[in-house]
Amino acid sequence: MKKMFMMLFTFVFIVTGTANAAAALSVQEAMNQPDGASVTVGGYIVGVPVSQSDVQQSGFTSDYALALADDPNETQMSNMILVKLDSAYRGEYGLQSNPGMMGENIQVDGVRDPYFGHEGIENVSSITTVTDEGSGDDGGTSTSGYYASASGLTGSSLKAALHNIIDDHSELSYSQVWDALRHTDEDPYNTNNVVLLYSGDSISKYENGGYVDEWNREHVWAKSHGDFGTSQGAGTDLHHLRPTDVSINSSRGNLDFDNGGSALAEAPSNYYDSDSWEPRDEVKGDVARMIFYMATRYEGDAGEVDLEIATYTGTSGAFLGKLSTLKQWHEMDPVSDFERNRNDIIFSDYQGNRNPYIDHPEFVEYIW
Repeated sequence: MKKMFMMLFTFVFIVTGTANAAAALSVQEAMNQPDGASVTVGGYIVGVPVSQSDVQQSGFTSDYALALADDPNETQMSNMILVKLDSAYRGEYGLQSNPGMMGENIQVDGVRDPYFGHEGIENVSSITTVTDEGSGDDGGTSTSGYYASASGLTGSSLKAALHNIIDDHSELSYSQVWDALRHTDEDPYNTNNVVLLYSGDSISKYENGGYVDEWNREHVWAKSHGDFGTSQGAGTDLHHLRPTDVSINSSRGNLDFDNGGSALAEAPSNYYDSDSWEPRDEVKGDVARMIFYMATRYEGDAGEVDLEIATYTGTSGAFLGKLSTLKQWHEMDPVSDFERNRNDIIFSDYQGNRNPYIDHPEFVEYIW
């Protein structure tokens, strides 16, 4: 059943993708088109042009233009085409406002004209994010440029680089999380419903609240482990918030994660004891990757909480266990299309950052 779910979800995702790269010119092809020609060009966002000789690739100070290249790791301006962004596109694609768009593959329709004295595109009529089908471990969406600064690193250096990549993002209010979860956790078989994390049940998106048999907002990294509550930041981060049955959420409480215990009567695929919770097999990896994300995103800088994964259960403070079990779950339950789609939605529609351990599962072993 899980295999059939993944095949159907993959089909749905590809059909509804925003664009297909095959219809566009490459950056090099577009650069060879005559001035005044209408073009459709696909390429990776590699920076912000700020002069005839300078493209910012970090510390962005403008939303007014983009540089595109055929290689997401391109650094030579001679291999880039410059795209002038009119006001309609700056809020969504400008890198000062959306630094997480760095490395994204987009398709641009416009007119081939010089910009900053360089091959460029002006009078843009549309921009779409491209679905690169079959492009690798990230399940269809190219993210190689997004993680460029982490290339070749391991251990604490890799963890620090990933933190810097995912650290700055839009933050939701706790009330906004309701609508966001209706989108991120939508049941692909029934778009009127959401899929609940621990039980796997599919119930109406609008049966949410605090009563029995409704769903509420589960903090997978229990909010008491760090005392961040429901405040913006860790308390509202969609990468670890999932819809769960109210009473099952209560049963999990703030337990650490580990194998064993007694079956939960209301959802017998989940087990618990005095200091740990074991979710159903189908989401063990999901849980592990959410915990790895939280321990990477929240490192104590900028006045935020420093979250750390412990090697034991029965934790307190800003710790959550158990590392060896979470690594085991990560291996036994690989990334699913549901997770990938959820990661894409959070990135594109809500927070502007990604869970690196969904895009690159190998990072877990490199760090832990």
